[in-house]
Amino acid sequence: MKKLFTALTLVTSLHVVANEAPKNIIMVISDGMGPAYTTAYRYFNDDPTTPEIETTVFDKYHIGSSSTYPAPVSGLVTDSAASATALASGVKSYNGAIGVDVDEQPVESVLYRAKAKGLKTGIVVTSQINHATPAAYMAHNKHRRNYDEIADSYYDDRNNNQFLADIMLGGGWSYFIRQDRNLVSEFKSAGFHYLDNFSALNSLPKSKPVLGLFDDKGLAQALDHQDKYRLATMTEAALDYLTNEKGMFLLVEASQVDWGGHNNDIAYSMAEMSDLDKTIQVLEAYVAKHPDTLVVLTADHSTGGMTIGANGKYAWFPTWIKNLTASTETIANDIAEQGLEVTRLANQLGFQPNEEEMATLAASMADAENYWLTNQVKFEEKGYTKQSTISRSMRKAVLKLIDQRTNTGWTTSGHTGVDVPVYAFGKNAELFKGQLDNTDIAKGIFSLIEKR
Repeated sequence: MKKLFTALTLVTSLHVVANEAPKNIIMVISDGMGPAYTTAYRYFNDDPTTPEIETTVFDKYHIGSSSTYPAPVSGLVTDSAASATALASGVKSYNGAIGVDVDEQPVESVLYRAKAKGLKTGIVVTSQINHATPAAYMAHNKHRRNYDEIADSYYDDRNNNQFLADIMLGGGWSYFIRQDRNLVSEFKSAGFHYLDNFSALNSLPKSKPVLGLFDDKGLAQALDHQDKYRLATMTEAALDYLTNEKGMFLLVEASQVDWGGHNNDIAYSMAEMSDLDKTIQVLEAYVAKHPDTLVVLTADHSTGGMTIGANGKYAWFPTWIKNLTASTETIANDIAEQGLEVTRLANQLGFQPNEEEMATLAASMADAENYWLTNQVKFEEKGYTKQSTISRSMRKAVLKLIDQRTNTGWTTSGHTGVDVPVYAFGKNAELFKGQLDNTDIAKGIFSLIEKR
């Protein structure tokens, strides 16, 4: 009854607001961004020279929260596919489902409905464009790991020879340029403008659909990327491209907040949150110029069980991750390749490790080398190299150092079942107030599209 009441309340509310629905609808999903992430980002982003804690761009648009549980067959903790399917279609499904219900039957997404209504459509992500979240809006497949099938469907599943998305920006070379099929060539032959470098985002032809792929799988981390705000840059380009008289539906995903959580890497996740912050500022400016636009931001779930304040200490110190010049992955790779060199490490971390920390890192390095020597034959049979083996071990050591400096804690490398925040601004933003279920967000957007 509670679920029915929530959905009915949301739909009924639509009849008491302005008669006109928003011309443009922009759905933003920050994968893995539970409430601890937005809280941590407020402290991470704070100006330490002022006595108050400054608010973030997220704080002023926080209007509610959402439950995330999947269909009963998968219990109470969702994966990205099931949650994205719920956010896209309003239908609960099993973990792994891409745009299908529990019986593996296709369900319609809001992006499909928007396209049918004549809106321009697009997806902008920092993962590969056929990853779970964008795929749930764009495809129907029984499992998220069928990456090649999902990529193929982006080309093959056309309605009256019309492609579902007018613009797609993200990663994915390995799935779109394969030995068995070159989808990039097929898209180009079908009239798509293709780009594979960021500089070309400044000159997108509005007369052609656009496919932009910028990495093998997901994009490089914000900490390592040439453009620290690559999601914001792609979003700005997509907004300019999609703006038209009939309106648009745009899906934007900050995909790698989640990847930082899975890696229990607070520096990774905060850099991705910073990119999301800049993206919301881009959308804020767009809404100021186009007030007939709705922006909704939420997460599909929370990842990592991140704690800002661990080990029984009433403290958290984000200052230690503010000055990193490289990701922990890059730092570990450099250690594995070039050895444990103090000056380089200090430059990358943004602080000088003390003697005890350096001794711990050195011991981890020695253990990793011994581990390789002990298991070399077995590892080489599996395709592992000495450098990759040492790098994995050293990344764990660097992450432990950062967690100890910041006093960050983690409960899991997977997802948790907590509710996630909901943010909205622009036209009809008030419809997404209060305690919702993730399916209610899709139902609200469906209703607004139908009012057009």
